[in-house]
Amino acid sequence: MIEKYNQQIFQSELISRDLSWLHFNHRVLDQSEKEGRSIVDKLKFLAITSSNADEFFMIRVGSLYNYLDYGKERIDYCGLRSIPFKMKLLGDYQAFAALQNKIFTEKLKPEFAQNGFLVQGLEELEKREKDKVTHYFEKIVFPMLTPMVYDSYHTFPILVNNVLIFGVVTKSLDNKDKKKMSFIQIPQNLPRFYELDRKGKTIFVPIEEIIREHLGDLFKNVKIVSSTLFRVTRNGDFTLEESEDDEANFIEEVKKKLKTRKTGRVVRLEIESDHDKWLLRQLMSKYDISPENVIKIPMEALMDYTGLWQMVGHEDLRHLLPDRQAPVPPISMSEYEDQNMFKILKDRDILLHHPYNTIDPLLDLLDQAAEDPNVLSIKLTIYRLAKNSRVVNALLNAAENGKHVSVLFEVKARFDEENNLKEAQKLQKAGCFVIYGVGSLKTHTKLLLIVRRERDKVTRFVHMSSGNYNEDTSKLYTDISLLSSDEGYANDVQEFFNVITGHSVPDKYTYLLTAPRDMRDKLIDLIKNEEENAKQGLPSGVVIKMNSLQDKDTIMAMYSASQAGVPIKLIVRGICSIRPGRAGLSENIEVRSIVGDYLEHSRIYYFHNNGKPLVYSGSADMMVRSFERRLESLFLINDQLLKQQAINILAYNLKDNVNTYVLNEDGSFTPYQPEDQKRFNIHKEFYKVKREIVMNAKLF
Repeated sequence: MIEKYNQQIFQSELISRDLSWLHFNHRVLDQSEKEGRSIVDKLKFLAITSSNADEFFMIRVGSLYNYLDYGKERIDYCGLRSIPFKMKLLGDYQAFAALQNKIFTEKLKPEFAQNGFLVQGLEELEKREKDKVTHYFEKIVFPMLTPMVYDSYHTFPILVNNVLIFGVVTKSLDNKDKKKMSFIQIPQNLPRFYELDRKGKTIFVPIEEIIREHLGDLFKNVKIVSSTLFRVTRNGDFTLEESEDDEANFIEEVKKKLKTRKTGRVVRLEIESDHDKWLLRQLMSKYDISPENVIKIPMEALMDYTGLWQMVGHEDLRHLLPDRQAPVPPISMSEYEDQNMFKILKDRDILLHHPYNTIDPLLDLLDQAAEDPNVLSIKLTIYRLAKNSRVVNALLNAAENGKHVSVLFEVKARFDEENNLKEAQKLQKAGCFVIYGVGSLKTHTKLLLIVRRERDKVTRFVHMSSGNYNEDTSKLYTDISLLSSDEGYANDVQEFFNVITGHSVPDKYTYLLTAPRDMRDKLIDLIKNEEENAKQGLPSGVVIKMNSLQDKDTIMAMYSASQAGVPIKLIVRGICSIRPGRAGLSENIEVRSIVGDYLEHSRIYYFHNNGKPLVYSGSADMMVRSFERRLESLFLINDQLLKQQAINILAYNLKDNVNTYVLNEDGSFTPYQPEDQKRFNIHKEFYKVKREIVMNAKLF
């Protein structure tokens, strides 16, 4: 049956979004086996794959169950209907989870001892170490644990999403009573591992093994038949109903929907391989799940690899993490050092390429705007924030100094909803004008507008970005952003803010492509222009770097252009639904994915335009959600130096031969293995870029 599914999938012109995501997580997992990475760096990537999988089940598999549970039919891009697709998807994930566990147990654990740390159960500890663990359990852990019995007198408890839980089966000592099952949720505010020092070597003892050893303290005068560790993942996919009600009701609706994540239907059950079979049958019945939803974890492995972040962030192991190179100055701002940002931006535009360039010029601009008596207003969109955000602090300072501050806070930013609500209310209390999203649309665009009075006129300063206003992720994600005082940009950004915050329908934008207004149509027009040029024998070409490609209309436009002879080169980090290299369909389309030290988050769209390139960047991927359900923007890069800088970023991405994977026609990815080429690792080479390299960059 699976072979039949695979054949049907291959025949489709499009690749499944969700199956493509699984291939992406395989590429991330591949980093945990890469030669040259330290053991802690490898553990980091294993933890990332586990976190990715949690979100995937909560949102993507949860979305699938929104169809299955209500008897709705859905045909996936690969051509499979809902039930066959579920079987294929969960079957492939089973194989992925097995590979995760194999890598951890057979490849990573054996490296622990030689790197100065161990993961050990209680049976491997020395007596004095066991005494410390017992003291920790009695004084800290035991008072926090609450057994919850399920029997004819007690209802089945609502077990928390994505936490470790013990299912304990008990009987009376005389064996007269029926078996009962109880549940103990391991508190989320306890460390995943208890740490011991053994002659300079750190010993990590899993919290579940400590509790398992002392279960008798919780179940006295009864017989413990079995104890089984498990973890449930619930459907976290929800939509907010568009409402004409007031802001307070909208916020309450968000809070109410967030609570549903704690009680949503179970879509995955992870359980120890040495589990109690009776307990598993009870859980599967209660949660209405099939064997495909059950992931069995070997006893020698670890359940929930996100717990490895405790090791990755451990002070004693920090020396095992790769050194991060200090940021270099932007190409157009080589002399930057605590200068007046207003003066610099009136002289020239600046393109920041993170993390190779620091985010400080933007943060300094905000700080200076907050203090400058001539600044009249600041408008900003916020999607995700750093902890202890300098952005928020600058806005609070600006409000206290009497400036008009308008902030569009996207409270529907997935898994950041609660933090965004809290930060937004803090700004509102300080006197900022805060807007909590725009109806059913998610505001994903990243825009800043500062209005400053200068003698008898005002000058507007803008910032437009592919990434969030988040100084933490700017050190880990590759993004690009543009700072400018150009009137064309300023008019467009101000007009877009009027659309977001008011009731405006602009005639046109000079430099922006916006969604849901016309971004898809404009991008298709740009692709068609390349197709027409190719048909007329003129030079043509498309190069696009993005996070995800899933929109069918733009994919079909690229297929048509490919058939006309347009060379199309795509750099897609994650989901990719286009099928390259198929005869008669996409011979001229190449797709590669870059996965390495940094998360590739920047979006750059290049169109050859008969030798007069058009280059855009911004917040949007080629996704249905980006074009139809989000407020997005792409900005045209006008300045010749900065345009060349963006072209060079694309050229370097195409030149990379260390972090690159190539998409095959069947939807699989193969590591790029060049012959006799010198290693070219963009995550190192971008620190060395000079102006002369940028000015000579070419794509075709």
